[in-house]
Amino acid sequence: MEPARSKPMKTALPWCVALALLAGLFALQTRTRSKESELARLRQENEQVTALRAENEVLKKIPVQEEELARLRKENEELHRLRNEVHQLRAEKQQTAASKPAAQPPTAPARADAAAQQQQQLQQLLAENERLRAENQLAQATRVENQVNVCINNLRQIDSAKQQWALENKKGVDAIPTAQEILPYLKDQIFPVCPSGRAYAINAVGLVPTCSIPGHALAQP
Repeated sequence: MEPARSKPMKTALPWCVALALLAGLFALQTRTRSKESELARLRQENEQVTALRAENEVLKKIPVQEEELARLRKENEELHRLRNEVHQLRAEKQQTAASKPAAQPPTAPARADAAAQQQQQLQQLLAENERLRAENQLAQATRVENQVNVCINNLRQIDSAKQQWALENKKGVDAIPTAQEILPYLKDQIFPVCPSGRAYAINAVGLVPTCSIPGHALAQP
């Protein structure tokens, strides 16, 4: 009778081992998927931080007024500080979880609250970044408008100096003076420079001077 009872036990033992292995494999897959999801989220947030840094570099290159640029830099630094705090809190949370493997996992409401807080912080950062981008576009538009006004004023000075040169030297409308010839008629005897770094054409006396940038134009009298 003893051999008859041991036979079913030997038959059931492999099945028990197989079920235990399947349970362990399922648990391992669950943890792996959780880690992959967390890694994907961290990568996405890292891309957003990289985008913020890239936009910050663009802001640094735009020659806006010193006070406006300083304010934009300060606000961008605050954004990066908040982002670093979020990452630091997440890292501390992961370290705490790793140091207590036997601790009970957080409840569903706690996880939902943490996720909601992180989402709210992310939305606040994105909204702040949108506001900075809008302010930067406005500052850039103002800078372009100021450059146009300065350039047109320079063209007026060149044209006025050219007309005085023609009057004093009895030149006709087809005469084309050089920059050196009209320097005595310009303020401080300095030839104006386009704020955008482009070139001026003095042209003939009967024509207005021109700038190489479209839109930087003086009306023909």
